[in-house]
Formats: sequence, C-alpha cells, structure tokens
Amino acid sequence: MSKKDFPKIHFYDQDFVDIYDKTWNWLADSWVDPKSGEVSPDGYFIYPNKTQPVIGQAESIFSTFFLVYSNKNYAAEKSLDYIYDKQEASGAIRWKYDLKTGAPVVDGENPEGIGLPLFAWAEFNLYHKLANKRRVKEIMPVLQKYMDWIDANFKKENGLYAVPAKACGMEDSPRGGTCYPIDFNACMAINALNMSSLGDILNDKDLSFQYKRMYFSLKTRINSYMWNAETGFYHDLDKDEQQLPHKTVAGFWPLLAEIPNADKADALVAHLSNPATFGTEHPFPSLSVDHPEYSENGEGYHGSVYPAMNFVIIKGLEKYQRFDLARECAIRHLYFILEALQPADGSKGDLYEAYLPNKEGPASKTGDENFPYKRCMISVGLSTVALMIENVIGLSISLPRKTVDWIIPNLEIMGIEKLSLKRNLITILSHKSTRGWEIQMESEKLYYFTINILDQKKKTLPIPSGKCSMLIDKL
Repeated sequence: MSKKDFPKIHFYDQDFVDIYDKTWNWLADSWVDPKSGEVSPDGYFIYPNKTQPVIGQAESIFSTFFLVYSNKNYAAEKSLDYIYDKQEASGAIRWKYDLKTGAPVVDGENPEGIGLPLFAWAEFNLYHKLANKRRVKEIMPVLQKYMDWIDANFKKENGLYAVPAKACGMEDSPRGGTCYPIDFNACMAINALNMSSLGDILNDKDLSFQYKRMYFSLKTRINSYMWNAETGFYHDLDKDEQQLPHKTVAGFWPLLAEIPNADKADALVAHLSNPATFGTEHPFPSLSVDHPEYSENGEGYHGSVYPAMNFVIIKGLEKYQRFDLARECAIRHLYFILEALQPADGSKGDLYEAYLPNKEGPASKTGDENFPYKRCMISVGLSTVALMIENVIGLSISLPRKTVDWIIPNLEIMGIEKLSLKRNLITILSHKSTRGWEIQMESEKLYYFTINILDQKKKTLPIPSGKCSMLIDKL
C-alpha cells in the first residue's frame, strides 16, 4: 500500500512525521486472515505475534480512533462488526473471541467474559468521522441488548456495577479486594452518555432520554461512593462498598465520562503533575508512585505506561478544556515512544505495548519474556496517529456537521494534507510567509473552519471549494 494513499502530516519535528508514516506502513502486518493465520488486507486487526490469535473487544474499540484517519485504506469498523455478529440471544458480547474458531475466550477469573462497555463511544466517533447514519440505526439494537444484559447481570442494588477486576484489562494491577471497579463504572457512564447522543442522531427522544437518565444516575453514585476528598481521587470499592486505598490509572476514567465537577476535576488533574502520584517523566504510570508495589521497571500494571490509557486521559483532559496540558502530555509521550524506537545507544528499538515511567525504553516484567509485545500497532497507533492529528496538530473533525476545528496553542509549521472527509479531500497548513503567519487551505467542497489561536483569537469561517489562505494577523 503506497504511503501517498494516507493523509500526510506536517510538523516542525520530522521525527514525529516519520513515526506517523511508519505506523501506516507497519499496520499492514497486523491484519490477519482468520482461516489461514496469514497476514492479509482482508483479515482482522490483531496482535500478530500472540500465541492464540484473538479479536479483543477493547482493542477493536480503541483501534477505531486512529483507523478512521486511514482514508478508508483500513476499515475501522470491521472488527466491531465481527464482534456484533457474535452477540448471543441474551444480549451478551464477550471480551475476546478466538480468531480461528470464533468461540468466546473466557476463564475462571472472568467467567462471563465481560469487557469494558465502550461500543457507543467508538460508534459516536465513527459517526463523526464517517457520517454513516444508517450504521447508527443498524447497530443501536445490538448496543441496547448489550446494555440490558450488563444491567441484568452486573448491576447491584446500590446502582453500581460489580464485575471481576480482570474484566477491566489491567490484569496484574494490585487491585485486591475490588468488587466495584471505578473504570468499569465510569465506562458504563461513558457508554450511556454516548448512547444518548446516538439516540439524538436518530431523532429518538425516548432513547436519548432513557440513557441520559441512566448516565446522571450513575454519575451521582460514582461521585457519592467512589470519590475521596482527602486523596482527591476516585477509588475502587470492595464488596462492602468501602473505598480501597490503592490509586491506579483507572481512577482517571471519570474525566472522560465528565463525572467530576470543576473542583473535583482540579484535584484529579493535579495528580497528573504530582511526582508523588502520577507525575512521572513519561506520562502516565499505571500505578501511583506512592503505592508500595510501584516499580520503576514497570512490572506490567505496577507502573508501566500504556498508550491506550494515555489516550483516555488526554481525551478526558479535553472534556475540561485543558487543551494545553493535553498537548504537552501527548508530545512528551510521543518523545518517549520515539526514544524507544530509536535508542540513543544505537541498538534496535520498536513500538511497544508498555513503556518505562521515568526513563526511555520499554517496560519489563519479571518472568515474562513476551512483555511488552513489540510492534504493538493496535495501541501505539492511538498515540502516533490519533493523538498526533488531534492533540499535537490540534484538529477536530466532524463530517455530519461539515466542521473542522483547529486549536493552535503555538504558532508552528504544521498541518495535514489530503485528509479524506467522505468524498472531500482537504488540506490545512500553517506556515510563516513574508506577510506573517498564514494558513493555506484546499478543499473540494465547502466546509466550516473554526480556528482558535493561543486562546486569544477564535473565528469560524466558511471555506469554499478550491484553494484559499488567511493571514492570522488579519483575524
């Protein structure tokens, strides 16, 4: 597949551009045919080097957030549709499926195979990047049955959800005694909020109201039971509804769910720059630094930095308009990914599943030679593509609204070229000319462009088809 088929980015640091380009080139090796097990463009997106090829619910959801930028070279929704087709009569969707047999993969620690419920979050983003309203209509019955199944099997009298900690994907995290995980409950709130938004897209007021009411009910309970004013953090609960003392990266999911009010959000975000908790050099460790089991070597979820969780936290910061901090953390995170790909000692690097929290390089785990997985495109693509476009360059795109928002915290040479907006290729580039800072645009169809510069200038303009430019000083 030719690199020119993908949107091209421009940024003053060429290393960022190179790792973005390499991501698209290397992605081809992660698509595997379920019957032959061979790499195939008609296959499904998985970890290619796992001993048992599986399609995971979490990976299928997260990967959509960067595959939507592939100009349809890779079908972002394909793995989701595979999983939807596996839905059982009860509404159950399991967290993993064997790629060769199609059978659900469950174990004693998670006998129901429940996973983080985030399908509606992914579908809402897909709608804004692909503008396929028919898809929303087709998948809503699947998502409704799935939510009903979770309610019937995991919701308790207190209004919270009790699931095995393993269901949250942080398999070796020191979360002993957890009965009500903060991340699962926050994800239910995220899903309910996005289900309500999907209902609005379908002009179904009853559906929208049903899930909005569910969201606010869950939001109230999470704040009542799981927030600790002394620690400024959200905690897991034990079976007696008592808060557990550990602080893990799961406690930041409520930001994405828009659960904390302004004061709680300030306290929670403060942990991200506090070196005693989550303010490590490489943002963000999976376990609080002040936990007795925290490890500078990572040791899995005892301190390793996972790109997928960084994506979640950075998207959560956006919900509270912390755009500068979100961008700063995205850039720092990408520099550490670059350092591990191109080690200073000249050794061979790679893209890894997990990274060290306070120095360059991949994390490690005693007794596990396979950790972290190399060439881990299924999660690193969130950083090298999605964060690169949305937070480093600063573009936010909605096809149904025909809008492109560009938040520019610093005047720099950057932009994107030939990004497909349905049947419309657009180019947006900033550069310094003899007349000052200038933004050049090219489009095949009209769209609306909102530019926000340094939080000092904000303007929305209709961008006609063809080429045009604007001087920032004239705004």
